[in-house]
Amino acid sequence: MNENEYLIPWDKDKLEIFQTEVLILGSGIAGLFAAIKLCPKYEVTVLTKKDVMASNTEHAQGGIAVALNEDDSPEFHYGDTIKAGAGLCNLKAVKILAEKGPECVSKLIDFGTKFDESNNKLDFTREGAHSKSRVLHAHGDATGGEIERALVEVVHSSPITVKENYYLIDFVKNSKAEVCGALVLNNITLAMEIWLAKAVILATGGAGQMYKHTTNPAVATGDGIAAAYRAGAELMDMEFIQFHPTALLLPGAPNFLISEAARGEGAVLVNSRGERFMEGVPGKELAPRDVVSREIWKQMQTGQVYLDFSPMGHSKVEQRFPGIYKTCLNYGVDISTDPVPVGPAAHYLMGGVRINEFGETNLPNLFACGECACNGVHGANRLASNSLLDGLVFASTISDTINQKIGEMPNPEDVLPYEGYPGECDVRDSAADPATLKEELQNILWDKVGIIRDEEHLRQAQAELNQLMERFNPHSEVPELELGNMLAIGMVIIKAALAREESRGGHFRRDFPNAEEYWQKHSVYMKGDHHVRYVSI
Repeated sequence: MNENEYLIPWDKDKLEIFQTEVLILGSGIAGLFAAIKLCPKYEVTVLTKKDVMASNTEHAQGGIAVALNEDDSPEFHYGDTIKAGAGLCNLKAVKILAEKGPECVSKLIDFGTKFDESNNKLDFTREGAHSKSRVLHAHGDATGGEIERALVEVVHSSPITVKENYYLIDFVKNSKAEVCGALVLNNITLAMEIWLAKAVILATGGAGQMYKHTTNPAVATGDGIAAAYRAGAELMDMEFIQFHPTALLLPGAPNFLISEAARGEGAVLVNSRGERFMEGVPGKELAPRDVVSREIWKQMQTGQVYLDFSPMGHSKVEQRFPGIYKTCLNYGVDISTDPVPVGPAAHYLMGGVRINEFGETNLPNLFACGECACNGVHGANRLASNSLLDGLVFASTISDTINQKIGEMPNPEDVLPYEGYPGECDVRDSAADPATLKEELQNILWDKVGIIRDEEHLRQAQAELNQLMERFNPHSEVPELELGNMLAIGMVIIKAALAREESRGGHFRRDFPNAEEYWQKHSVYMKGDHHVRYVSI
């Protein structure tokens, strides 16, 4: 396994160096909300991999959970989050999430986010494992896109610099081992650049593209998590992957997410014989996602699974889920009358770069928020519609932390150079092109490190990833850089999954099918470790 500090060689003396007070990597809900909170007090620059709207936030259909309804309270939201987290939630983080959520969502509304209303009041719905109706949507099933639209408008009207098509390669440090900026690839000029900052916020999202089936966009390749790992950041709870139970499964169609809200509104799951199979499961269709995904997986061993919208009626389906309705219609399925073929897909990474409740990593001056980060707020299984709130709330806490702790502007001469001669780049060609290796990686993780795991298949996956690494040689092109990051993260996931000999939340081992009190602790892994270690919750 490549344990180098940098993915590829670079020469500091040949790179253009830029400075900003706060550097934010990523333009989803977490990155943009942090930028808005920190501007205009600081000079803020946002670098994003593609265009500013290309993020998991823009793809989020299900909604944002918040205790703003009359019969709800942060205490109820707190309790539901902990219950879904399967005994692994950080209680302090959950308390912050539930209590700060209303204030942060109200700020979104102030920014112009138009959530759906009924009778001139916010229209709350109930989703899986929620005891109350507390999930807000926008345009039925386009919540993330509406939030992103509103945030982008605020950012564009603020003195915030946004630079699109910038790919994060690695972090740079000074002689005190403090993060002082980032090494990035300008995808327009194809030149590497160094961006220095007093504080760096990592908000690059998840890594769903490691799996053959995923609801995540193409940009979700775990770049920020891998870069932080190479820099020496601790990764936490990486074995916990949430698979969304209902992604569209049609030949030629993408793994389009069929929102959990559909089941909240009355859609039911049926097998190939048209029989409901969730009736005997506590919570039925609204059980936690890990439970629903496993039940669907079991049914799919003998036939297809479908989501039946017909109990809702045609008019409600088209009104409540216009995006899903139109997308499925494009592939020949009228969801108001036809059962929709669905199956699980990698959706969310509960683990990530380890942070505390204030967004701080173990690396000075590096902060993280959103899906790339992990403070234990989701435990072993994220409660539906808590991800957008997570990005919002902990971006806000980071801004408060930076206000108190921001340091001095680093000078270019402070940056430690690449160790070794930058020209020493192995120019051998890879045995296969990045696209081929990526497909192999996705198949390995889906088949052997997916919804149901065991030691035999995890060890096979570990050996096969090592073989892929032997065939891989990174150069400064994005597909190769992405593949290097996915290989590194995939190996950490396998190690964490092998070490946890129990089943809990998004991590299910058929050879250890029960949750054990002994394992009620967080896994932690960092570069150079020989074994996964554990910390108390």
